[in-house]
Amino acid sequence: MIHQRQPAFAETTRPAPLPVGLNTAAWLGVMVVLWGLSWPATKLALVSVPPLWLASLRFASAALCLFAVVAVKGQLRLPPKADWPIVASIGLLQMMAFTGLGMIAMTHTDTSRAVVLAYTTPLWAVVVNWLMFRQAPSRQQAAALAIGISGIVIICSPLEIDWTAPQAMLGSGLLVIGAVFWSVVILHVRRHRWTSSPLALAPWQMLLAAIPLTIAACVTEGSPLAIPVDATLIKLLLFIGPVATSACFVIAAEHGRRITPFAMSNLTLGVPLVGIAASVAFLGSRLSTPFLLGLGLIVTGMVYAAISSRSRPFRQETAVMER
Repeated sequence: MIHQRQPAFAETTRPAPLPVGLNTAAWLGVMVVLWGLSWPATKLALVSVPPLWLASLRFASAALCLFAVVAVKGQLRLPPKADWPIVASIGLLQMMAFTGLGMIAMTHTDTSRAVVLAYTTPLWAVVVNWLMFRQAPSRQQAAALAIGISGIVIICSPLEIDWTAPQAMLGSGLLVIGAVFWSVVILHVRRHRWTSSPLALAPWQMLLAAIPLTIAACVTEGSPLAIPVDATLIKLLLFIGPVATSACFVIAAEHGRRITPFAMSNLTLGVPLVGIAASVAFLGSRLSTPFLLGLGLIVTGMVYAAISSRSRPFRQETAVMER
């Protein structure tokens, strides 16, 4: 879905993590499961709702919920000027572009492939960090990148995709492009000097994503009144928006600060695994040998990239993002 985890606040500069108890571990586990389940839920909703309308409804409903949460907490105010770059970055690149492209892609590819390719962001972050900030990857990061990309090549190869079907290739390409956009946001978040809390900014980011998505949906997909609404669709929309997006964002904001960004990154690797298992259980997806091989290489590459990044201090280059 697309959902997804929100690495944005997981990477935010913050005080030392608080002690982790069973309550925190349980909530974070619930978050990972809900994010993973949102992928097959999105696939089911796309049967009735066009992709851009689904993305718009997702963020509009989640924004309404988070505006209410932030208001109750007494934090509802316009974002300060210093935080508008990160509002635009997360709202337009991670939420609007990543999710919009991902939902279009899911109409052309299966859920298992979609969730795996979407979560290759740690690999592309190594490349983007090199190209944008001139921070060449270490040997460990280069090895992680080579391992992960080899997995992507296998999953996108003729062994797994029918290259005579252009739509299948289009779906995979859109997912990779979306993952690159997301990696840019991750790097921006690491360098941003936060004035407001991530939770206070979240509803504004979602609103910023929902507005252009709604306009694009009206232009390209027609009126939402043509969408056949029934009880099942309403349940799916409530799960995708208010639950898997806004509620999980609150969980991550409240409990994610109790663990390190490295631990959060490793934890969210469980999301694609849950998404794949759920697609097999609920959608009848079949996992081929090439897919499993590619999945293993991608996960290995992402874990290795996370470990190598942890051992290599990340330079603070805020001036680059402020130009």
